[in-house]
Amino acid sequence: MSETTGAPIQGLSARAYRIPTDRPEADGTFAWNSTTLVFVTVEAGDQSGIGYTYADACAASLVGTVLAAAIRQKNSFDIPACWNAMQRAVRNIGRSGVAACAISAVDTALWDLKARCFDVPLAQLLGAARTEVPVYGSGGFTTYTDEQLREQLSGWVEHNGCRAVKMKIGSEPERDPRRVLAAKAAIGGACELFVDANGAFSVKQALRFIRRCREAEIRWFEEPVSSDDAAGLGRLRDLLPGATEVAAGEYIYTLDDARTLLSAEAVDVLQADVTRCGGITGMMRIGALCEAHHIDLSGHCAPSLHRHVACALPRVRHLEWFHDHVRIEQMLFDGAPLASDGVIRPDPGRPGHGLTLKERDAERFAIPAGE
Repeated sequence: MSETTGAPIQGLSARAYRIPTDRPEADGTFAWNSTTLVFVTVEAGDQSGIGYTYADACAASLVGTVLAAAIRQKNSFDIPACWNAMQRAVRNIGRSGVAACAISAVDTALWDLKARCFDVPLAQLLGAARTEVPVYGSGGFTTYTDEQLREQLSGWVEHNGCRAVKMKIGSEPERDPRRVLAAKAAIGGACELFVDANGAFSVKQALRFIRRCREAEIRWFEEPVSSDDAAGLGRLRDLLPGATEVAAGEYIYTLDDARTLLSAEAVDVLQADVTRCGGITGMMRIGALCEAHHIDLSGHCAPSLHRHVACALPRVRHLEWFHDHVRIEQMLFDGAPLASDGVIRPDPGRPGHGLTLKERDAERFAIPAGE
């Protein structure tokens, strides 16, 4: 492969892995006991790149059929052309949801391949704006006891240096004020407390909750109402106490989704997920939109994949150090980051996004094809 011109894409494949949670988990609108990771490999010349998404296993089939046909023999360095071809290929399937997740994994693999060809970290290829990015601890599931909640949240502060932590609310609203106050006591006054309702509340319910928890000084209220309700988010943004910010955007699948929330002035901080929003290409474009609207961007989950692109985006505030994904990425990938002093950093000695699948460790979680 020429270092400067690239080579035709010769292969695109995907595998799915289902990893059980370490204990039962739930948020305000959903409960789960496992997480599925769809892993993608793209090959061109003598080089390969990898990417992944957290999505249903059916995304693997979409990668190996529709998306493989869309980009086969295209120049592996022409990532915008590949991205556009994949978007066109899923027009009648629907660009959002599973299709967007599948495209995100392939796009990330293409960027990884290109950076490996130049033997540079992905952040350097994209153009670094910083060398490290802050993280906030995230978990605090509604299935946890108060003791488990306190232990997890305080652990991020004590062991990882996180300056903010986030917990789930909304499954049992009558329990939430007590849980929130217990969490605040565990992390201390120097650490900010974030809450995430996952769209469980109405506008009035969200206001009642925040008024009952004044002592906790909640800094960040994520999806107090559904992210589909841009008007409701905007109304809450006006009505919540001045120090409490509204955040949403984890279900952004297209640039139009991001534009809708920003144009409606629905959020103080926009979230986006590189494994859902169109990969590195989509994340960079959303970052430009945030700059144009003077709104900060925060990376949702998948910290190992976000760290390089986050270092290339000037307006990124922080990344989510999400319990499930941190555990999975440490289990399945060499090169997964460790949070220290409240930040993570790209490894300057590893090309691409710096991750390599631990094949033997991953195999026991493999989902048989067609399941």
